[in-house]
Amino acid sequence: MAAARIMVSASNTLTASLLSKGPLRRPNNFSLCFRNGPVQKKRLFTCSAIYNPQIQTIEEGQPETLDYRVFFADNSGKKISPWHDIPLHLGDGVFNFVVEIPKESSAKMEVATDEQHTPIKQDTKKGKLRYYPYNIHWNYGLLPQTWEDPTFANTEVEGALGDNDPVDVVEIGDSRGKIGQVLKVKPLAALAMIDEGELDWKIVAISLDDPRASLVNDVDDVEKHFPGTLTAIRDWFRDYKIPDGKPANRFALGNKPANKDYALKIITETNESWAKLVKRSIAAGELSLV
Repeated sequence: MAAARIMVSASNTLTASLLSKGPLRRPNNFSLCFRNGPVQKKRLFTCSAIYNPQIQTIEEGQPETLDYRVFFADNSGKKISPWHDIPLHLGDGVFNFVVEIPKESSAKMEVATDEQHTPIKQDTKKGKLRYYPYNIHWNYGLLPQTWEDPTFANTEVEGALGDNDPVDVVEIGDSRGKIGQVLKVKPLAALAMIDEGELDWKIVAISLDDPRASLVNDVDDVEKHFPGTLTAIRDWFRDYKIPDGKPANRFALGNKPANKDYALKIITETNESWAKLVKRSIAAGELSLV
């Protein structure tokens, strides 16, 4: 097995030296608490950031191989799940977003929902690594502590069933993220993509660190300050499977992006579904809850 590469900050160089045999990389550090923390808000099943542990992202294997994984660990080195253990809600309409695919890249990285600690890996098909036919132009990833329930038929979206994954985020800021980076974002819009009959929400959001973040607070602001972006996102996700010989994806809700309030509604509903999943009120199937 290739030596793990642990990405931490300069202040933790000594710790990293003890834990890692590979080169150091800059960390993704953020505040979080774990699932045994207090519930923060009614209907938002997450926890408040009551302390600030340092989070490490640990690479195992070589990038663009079947064995490559990016794990997450707390400051004691204990592995945690980016899906289950990073809180969703940070208050004041701000959410944590985990980058799976950095903008202007094509390797189809995703959280391995069926593996212990749900690391990020490159998706496969018939034993081969998957790539998009062209680069994705935005940071792409997931909202932790959300889940699109495959047993729930959404009557507002043609009765489509959820795709059994966390909710996807398309982050439109200028900076290119890194695999495993956690950004604080605010949602701006939602696209209801229908992928081979399954509902696959795309929440359009912006990092609070982006210079234009204060200018955009709802769907209309996106068109004003990022003209053409919403159409480009819809068209990209509509067409990306066509080069592989598959039909185009469809979008419900009139083929238009819903506003911020609707996006927040989707986040709340899928957070509730996640809570039922981890409480085992709904059968997990092959999903890992660790």
